[in-house]
Amino acid sequence: MRVHRVAVVTDKTLAIDAWESLFRAQVSVLRQLSAEFPTAEISFTEYDVLFNLSRQPERRMRIRDLIPHLLLSQPSVSRMIDRLAGRGLVEKQPDPSDARGTIVALTDEGYRLFKRVAVVHAESISRRVGGSLTPEELVQLTALCDRLRG
Repeated sequence: MRVHRVAVVTDKTLAIDAWESLFRAQVSVLRQLSAEFPTAEISFTEYDVLFNLSRQPERRMRIRDLIPHLLLSQPSVSRMIDRLAGRGLVEKQPDPSDARGTIVALTDEGYRLFKRVAVVHAESISRRVGGSLTPEELVQLTALCDRLRG
């Protein structure tokens, strides 16, 4: 006699399935966007630094405030900032409110490079993400991801 098991779907199972799907989608999209990244002048992760700085008032922020926005460890971010500064794309400045802190500012050259790359990169994002979802689904995805981040 065969015993049939009935699958019980729990909130925990649903959460794990949702996480797995979200994680796999992120990996897939990031791999494709990395492969299509429009320039060899900067890497995908360097672009992310320029992107985050470009969205800040005066295009500057403390390194310690930048780190949580990036998918890199603190030492890796510090080395990357040093490389970008060496190329004239960002500038490191002492934090006037904290003698131990450092502010990173996007230079005019860095901002011009960011804008040039962003236009082409936005097309890839639009094709990969926008081409797969309706406008309503994109709004819903944004709201859901914002809730998860909150």
